[in-house]
Amino acid sequence: MIDTTAVGRTRAALVDAFGRVHTDLRISVTDRCNLRCTYCMPVDAVFRPHDELLEYAEIARVAGVAATLGIRSIRITGGEPLVRPDLDRLVAMLVATPGIGEVSLTTNGLLLAEQAGRLRAAGLHRLNVSLDSLREEVFERIARRRGLDRVLAGLAAAREAGFRSIRINAVSIRGLTEDEIVPLARFCRTQGYHLRFIEFMPLDGDTSWSDAQVLSGREVRDILARDVGPLVPVNRPDDGQPAIDYAYGDGGTAGVGVGFIDPVTAPFCDRCDRLRLTADGQFRNCLFSTSEWDVRQSIRRGCDDDGIAGLLRACVAAKRAAHGIGTADFARPARAMYQIGG
Repeated sequence: MIDTTAVGRTRAALVDAFGRVHTDLRISVTDRCNLRCTYCMPVDAVFRPHDELLEYAEIARVAGVAATLGIRSIRITGGEPLVRPDLDRLVAMLVATPGIGEVSLTTNGLLLAEQAGRLRAAGLHRLNVSLDSLREEVFERIARRRGLDRVLAGLAAAREAGFRSIRINAVSIRGLTEDEIVPLARFCRTQGYHLRFIEFMPLDGDTSWSDAQVLSGREVRDILARDVGPLVPVNRPDDGQPAIDYAYGDGGTAGVGVGFIDPVTAPFCDRCDRLRLTADGQFRNCLFSTSEWDVRQSIRRGCDDDGIAGLLRACVAAKRAAHGIGTADFARPARAMYQIGG
């Protein structure tokens, strides 16, 4: 990774009213996907026209401005980012951006076998692959498409291409995924993947979420400790990361463990350092934000880099202390996960 210490000194860091310093930008490159996961999008999803999506040069320009404001890591998301043509070209552009120390990608893995080599050659540092079940019938029930074999082939291709930091993301849904927990943990431990369980959030496209469907991280952790092995907390290398990570207490490969992202039962808003850029060019300061800042229109009307920086600062300044799930003033955002960027 590049030395970032000398970058961004000419502009103030992105600090909100609660003292949180923002160093991570999630960039969605498309709202389209080749699956229809129940926790993310409706089966009859309607997508933005291509001309409403940011072009790669526009994304790279925004990333460059963000880096001067202290952004150091970028995660590419969707929708499914690998359905966007020539994504490795954007990866190379982002990796080459002064000040950006890490570029990672979240994918469902269906197209990973074909693209892993190009992504690695472009400089992509890390992969997160969504995988909720190792049984095709459950996979299809959640994703509303077939494709487990393609995901597994993509994981194998990623390792063959040279990726060593591969995380598996699994969403936990009560009444659906309890029986997937132990097989996923054993598979990831054997294969050397770091597994993370994510609580089901109110961002599904069908707007059918309820707290009764939330299988908490604590419950998942108890199942693993009982049926897989003891778990030992790991010191967090990055205070802003959303996951609480554990290693297996009975040994195993260093760095291979299990993490828990619990935004519903144990919110981590107090240490959040993330901002978001949607595929259609809107800045968001939270997954659950009800406000957006339109950088696409500003760019296409000819604004300069200071104008982009001003939008980012305004976005950060308006960030709330917490998302408020479970409180009386929680307002579900109008957009579903696929429209925001996972």
